[in-house]
Amino acid sequence: MPQSDTERQELAAILRERSLRRGDFVLASGARSDYYIDARTTTMSGRGQLLIGRLGLAALDEMGWRPDTIGGLTLGADPVAYAIAHAAAAAGRTLDAFTVRKQPKQHGSGQRIEGTFRPGMKVVVCEDTITTGGSALNAVGAVEEAGGTVIGVFAVVDREEGGRGAIEGRGYSVISLFTARELLGR
Repeated sequence: MPQSDTERQELAAILRERSLRRGDFVLASGARSDYYIDARTTTMSGRGQLLIGRLGLAALDEMGWRPDTIGGLTLGADPVAYAIAHAAAAAGRTLDAFTVRKQPKQHGSGQRIEGTFRPGMKVVVCEDTITTGGSALNAVGAVEEAGGTVIGVFAVVDREEGGRGAIEGRGYSVISLFTARELLGR
């Protein structure tokens, strides 16, 4: 079995163990669900970051995406972007990361985007989990308003609840490492 298949299976196991919860939950969208995926408990773990970085970088390569920088709306996107940027550096490649604030800073330079972003850069917007697509589209809007070019959206998990369609409906390709159905075994 290729290393990437083994790593993908390991990451799925970590997501199921650390991030998947069953019960009665109200999502950020207001919808009710019988499961919740708190991907941060995986994306902020050392092993999770290692695997997300490697698998995420491979997924970008498979799509032919060659961004200058990767990032998204804080907090969910931050560890994902940092993991992929780190994996690129470990492979001898240049790929930096950025963070989009939910609101512009009220002091200093008043920036909404922090990190390595500059106007004219090619960007991949990332997410830990896509549900409605709202957070990714919020980040896309901030990047484009600041002069960046979004070449696609990457997620660790797609809940398959319309987010992919909303993002693709705006003209952006979406890739995810996993779907909720895969993690739930449905």
